[in-house]
Amino acid sequence: MSKHASDGRTTAEHARLAEATGRAEDDLFAANPWYEWGPYLSERAWGTVREDYSDSGDAWEYFPHDHARSRAYRWNEDGMAGLSDIHHDLCLALTLWNGADPILKERMFGLTGPQGNHGEDAKEYWWYLEGLPSHALLQWRYHYPQAEFPYQQLVDENARRGRGEFEFELLDTGVFDDGRFWVVDVTYAKAGPTEVLARITVRNQGPEVADIDVLPTAWFRNTWRSSGSAEIPGLSLDGDAVVVDHPRLRGYRLEAAPASDGTRPEPLFCDNETNTARLFGAAPITPFPKDGINDHIVAGADTVNPDLRGTKAAWRYHLTVAAGETVELRLRLWRPEPTSPAPQSTIWSTTAFDNVLARRHADADEFYRTLAPSDIDPERMRILRQSCAGLIWSKQMYPYRMTTWLDGDPAEPAPPPGHRSGRNTGWRHLDSFDLLAMPDPWEYPWFAAWDLAFHTVPWAHLDPAFAKYQLIVLLKEWFLHPNGALPAYEWSFDDVNPPVHALAALRVFLIDGGEDVEFLERVFQKLLLNFTWWLNRQDPDGNNLIGGGFLGLDNISPLDRSHLPPGVRLEQADGTGWLAYYSAAMLVLALTLADDNDVYEDMVVKFLEQFALITAALDESGLYDPNDGFFYDRLVDAGGNATPIRVQTLVGVIPVLVAVSVPERNSERAQRLSKRFARMVRAKGTGSDQSWRVRTADTERRLLLSLLTEQQLRTVLATLFDEDAFLSPHGLRSLSKQFESPYTLPGTPDAVIDYQPAESRTSMYGGNSNWRGPVWFPVNYLVIRALLQYAQFFGDDFTIDYPTGSGRRLTLRQVADDLADRLVGIWLPDAEGNRPVNGGEKLLQTDPAWKYNHLFYEYFHGDNGAGLGASHQTGWTALVADLILDPPGRSAWIVGSDANPADPW
Repeated sequence: MSKHASDGRTTAEHARLAEATGRAEDDLFAANPWYEWGPYLSERAWGTVREDYSDSGDAWEYFPHDHARSRAYRWNEDGMAGLSDIHHDLCLALTLWNGADPILKERMFGLTGPQGNHGEDAKEYWWYLEGLPSHALLQWRYHYPQAEFPYQQLVDENARRGRGEFEFELLDTGVFDDGRFWVVDVTYAKAGPTEVLARITVRNQGPEVADIDVLPTAWFRNTWRSSGSAEIPGLSLDGDAVVVDHPRLRGYRLEAAPASDGTRPEPLFCDNETNTARLFGAAPITPFPKDGINDHIVAGADTVNPDLRGTKAAWRYHLTVAAGETVELRLRLWRPEPTSPAPQSTIWSTTAFDNVLARRHADADEFYRTLAPSDIDPERMRILRQSCAGLIWSKQMYPYRMTTWLDGDPAEPAPPPGHRSGRNTGWRHLDSFDLLAMPDPWEYPWFAAWDLAFHTVPWAHLDPAFAKYQLIVLLKEWFLHPNGALPAYEWSFDDVNPPVHALAALRVFLIDGGEDVEFLERVFQKLLLNFTWWLNRQDPDGNNLIGGGFLGLDNISPLDRSHLPPGVRLEQADGTGWLAYYSAAMLVLALTLADDNDVYEDMVVKFLEQFALITAALDESGLYDPNDGFFYDRLVDAGGNATPIRVQTLVGVIPVLVAVSVPERNSERAQRLSKRFARMVRAKGTGSDQSWRVRTADTERRLLLSLLTEQQLRTVLATLFDEDAFLSPHGLRSLSKQFESPYTLPGTPDAVIDYQPAESRTSMYGGNSNWRGPVWFPVNYLVIRALLQYAQFFGDDFTIDYPTGSGRRLTLRQVADDLADRLVGIWLPDAEGNRPVNGGEKLLQTDPAWKYNHLFYEYFHGDNGAGLGASHQTGWTALVADLILDPPGRSAWIVGSDANPADPW
């Protein structure tokens, strides 16, 4: 049972979520009718792996932005402010035209990986302002220039700039000068599960009257072309409604009322079919192809169906809006009950429409007020609601059947040999048709395993059933490899992500009230397979020193950790630390399950033994340098000669994260069950000054599992909290600032790394990711949790100098609080009203039309906190919501507290 169903929460939104009566392993979404319509539509399907059928595997080149308006997608669809039904059959999104652009604005524009001087990058400004997890309320905002959108200028200027220069952004082009842009708000409010009301407002921010076309657009995902089906769904006009003819969705109507200024919309129809003549010089499939509405409006072409039918339809509003004025549009997507004939008019009570929107906004106020601490201030509440809105808007439908993708569709030509033998060929079992919590719908419109684990933590506050489903679904047989590997992400399922699934399961379990033991059991059973895969594949020498390659940290090393010189192996401080972390998490899972079922005591023994082996291996490995008190990777050649990579990065911090404080009851059980572990306890002693990895605390009699001695912990923390090293005003940097002077790996002059607080200056791993200085939320979050474990064990007598050299002595709990405050402070205004996240851009800092709209970036400048990387990576950056909802100083974070007596994390 969900905590929200058992703790007295009775908000309207909690009642809607409670309609999902099935467990996550059941058809959760079919069980809850409120999930029938949701924000499942990506903002980018072009340039994605799923749409790439090239011989070379160059997804960006094979399906560029220029093709997107004219070419039907195979697996996905995209649009702005988009909704779809849960089966991804019918899509609804916004289209705009300012009268100057060469194409309709149907989707967000951005640079491909090769085009950007720092990787792929969206070149638009939009925000997720509101969201309820049932999708009963969703709100989205976009700033659309009134001048011609500078597509080519953005491409050309970024191509001219090198990696040492800033990215050239849309604001830099001057198209927003003098306020010459439209503020477009889209709000969806459900009157019921099968009735979605849409309010679209367009405000002319400019100094003069201006024209705009607004086209709410509906279309079917093209499933008939690949299957060769003769049954093609249809859209047609019935009075003031576009009506749906589809086996599952038949009877739905998209009604459009006149605009608030009296403008009546014009219906336009074409087909969601590729414009083969434009793209390939081939015979056309239809005279009214996918870009038919685009060509008709922009160029006056005869490319819309005069019979007012097709598989794509739009209501066109041509608006003239005075300076500073706003026009409102109202639409209704709904299906009448079979016993109630559809009305013949869209004239629906204005009062009823307004009442539904008002109720849904009131529902959202009530929902977040119930979640949040009672003393939350308006700024933190804004951060909370917009970060959660980003999570909700990033919930995506992810269809991907690997056998079909590799071999081709039965009704289409076979893919080229390079495609069939290239990317992800070892994952033929993967067959997804699931709703997944994506990192974001534009730059990452695909799941990433360790990202998704972090996403579930804030999701557990919003919708625990969905959070559990996310953790379970990747462990299902259609995702998890038969050998136990988790798929990393679609660009390379074979890559290895840090094993944080067990941690996420524990955190979700506890946020949900700590009662759903069956959920933990399901996760634990599958994670046993994955843990074994880690031992077999990432520890090939059997010495408990783990490799794994880049492990999600991209370019954090002076050399590519996944592609080493011949005859060389890499012993990784983070890989070994992650396996210890995994062992500790699985141990806590086993202990929790053993409380309910003695059968799991054998698993307690297994993971105690494994933890002891890794601890011993790390002690003897030489990965820890006692001279400067830090952990380093080592390169080992064929002769066994080791070269430490002596650069201080978050790689050396991962071993610090392994800290589990176990209550006496479980400590006694652990020592009783494991002879090896009992010997380890006796050998180390409970009061030894040399080692405190396993000991009983004087006050609470607890067992602490850690990879470090007390002195090692103090030494590493002194480096970690040095403001001239890792500690920035906005969190922990990924690389010590001490390396402003570059480090070169001895004997390898090309292996160089230096402190880069903003965008990456190296092409290693491509993309726009940089782990050479910026602040990243996920590892910061894990450091906070580890500090609380150490604090629970040592109590308030254990203090450190924080920041290092300041002379200010703080407990570890106080340090965790401060670190959390630094992270949340990225979005908080300073004394001058400036928010670090907005960097040096004056418009974003001061203009009321901009400054209250928050973006949740992939990472943040290592010195000033400005947002960097993917601008909507609300996935793991939404961990800020957990920091706000459950601040580190609260007892709910602490093991053995009254709030969570079994909380191990």
